[in-house]
Amino acid sequence: MTPQEIQSRVLFKDRLILVINKPAGLPVHAGPGGGPNLEDSFRHLCFEHPRPPALAHRLDRDTSGCLILGRHHKGLRRMGKLFQQGKVGKVYWAVCTAAPEQDSGTVSLPLRKMTPTGGWRMVVDPKEGQESITDYRVMGRSRDGLAWIECYPRTGRTHQIRVHMAAIGAPLLGDPLYGQADRRAMHLHSRSVTIPLYAEKPPITVDAPPPSHMVQALRACGWQD
Repeated sequence: MTPQEIQSRVLFKDRLILVINKPAGLPVHAGPGGGPNLEDSFRHLCFEHPRPPALAHRLDRDTSGCLILGRHHKGLRRMGKLFQQGKVGKVYWAVCTAAPEQDSGTVSLPLRKMTPTGGWRMVVDPKEGQESITDYRVMGRSRDGLAWIECYPRTGRTHQIRVHMAAIGAPLLGDPLYGQADRRAMHLHSRSVTIPLYAEKPPITVDAPPPSHMVQALRACGWQD
């Protein structure tokens, strides 16, 4: 991205951290094969600092929304501690191809990475999986069966929301791995983060507007922008 494009995605900035609105379809860092990635543009986010910021956590390639960056080592250390202690509040919006049986609840299903021939995926494994907990509530439904679901992950496992929603009968729209392949992009958005960054100040809450590819489905489910 150009300096103007990446800087236009800054949602919050202070002396320790940045929060940016990550676009869907772009990985946060280069994979084994290289290719375009979000980190390539961090050099345009130095502002008054001599070095570019670095990732405080990660989002999947096809997930959009709030992504936290540490502006230097102090910010990264503080964010690492907050994530480790589970003190960062995270809200995700998902549009799913069906609604779960219950309008709200908690999914507690341990997850394990499985690497079969042809690619890896996360699977539910009560014996060897890591603890994975997601609270959720249904925010609205469309006439053609879609469901707008707000998710609050208590843990941060890879693909956690995608696997948990599929496990309760509500796979994400456009998820080719845990749902059904669709011409549309995956509908998962990191809607907001709440960060208790400073002990002497109220927590910082940052919201990210949903991406354009999710707007039509969200409106069909009752969202009003």
